[in-house]
Amino acid sequence: MYKNLFKPFLDFIIALTSFIILFPIFITVALILSWINHGSPFFFQPRPGKDGKVFKIIKFKSMTDEKDEKGDLLPESKRLTKAGIFVRKYSLDEIPQLLNVIKGDMSLIGPRPLLVRYLPLYNDVQKHRHDIKPGITGWAQINGRNTLSWEQKFEYDIWYVNNLSFLLDIKILFLTVYKVFKKMEFTV
Repeated sequence: MYKNLFKPFLDFIIALTSFIILFPIFITVALILSWINHGSPFFFQPRPGKDGKVFKIIKFKSMTDEKDEKGDLLPESKRLTKAGIFVRKYSLDEIPQLLNVIKGDMSLIGPRPLLVRYLPLYNDVQKHRHDIKPGITGWAQINGRNTLSWEQKFEYDIWYVNNLSFLLDIKILFLTVYKVFKKMEFTV
C-alpha cells in the first residue's frame, strides 16, 4: 500500500514543496550556468526508469559544450567549470530532478537511474532495481555513493527494493540532507 499509493503521493507533495522553496536557488543557478555555459543551463539524458522504461533525466549542466577543431567535445576535465564543480559538490545539479519527480518519472528515494547503455549488463537479480521508480537519492548514495563498486551499488539497490518502507525512506531522506549539510559545514 505504501509503495503504490502513499509513496507516489508523498513524492509529489514533497517534490513540489521542495521545488517551490528551492526556486530562488534554482533560478540563480540556472542564470549563472546559462551565462557561464553560453547556452542552456540544463542537461537532459535518457535513463531507464521503472520497468526499464526510458525517460529524460534533467540536471543542471556542470560542463560547457566546448569542442576541438574537429568538432569533438573536449575532455570532461577541460569542460568542467568552477561553477560546475561547486554545483556538483553541493548536489545543486540534482535540484532539476524534482521536476522528474513531479512529472512521475522518478521518486525522491530509490535506486539512482544509471545510463541506458548499462541495461544489457544487468543480471537477473540486478534487473530488479527497475521494479520501482528510480530516485534522486537512495540507499547506495547514503552508504558510499561513488566509493562503492558496481556490485555493491546493486546490492544496496536490490536490498532497498526488497525492504522499501516509509520508515526506510524517511531515514534515507534525513541522512541525505544531513550529508549535504555536512559537506557545507567543512567548507565554510
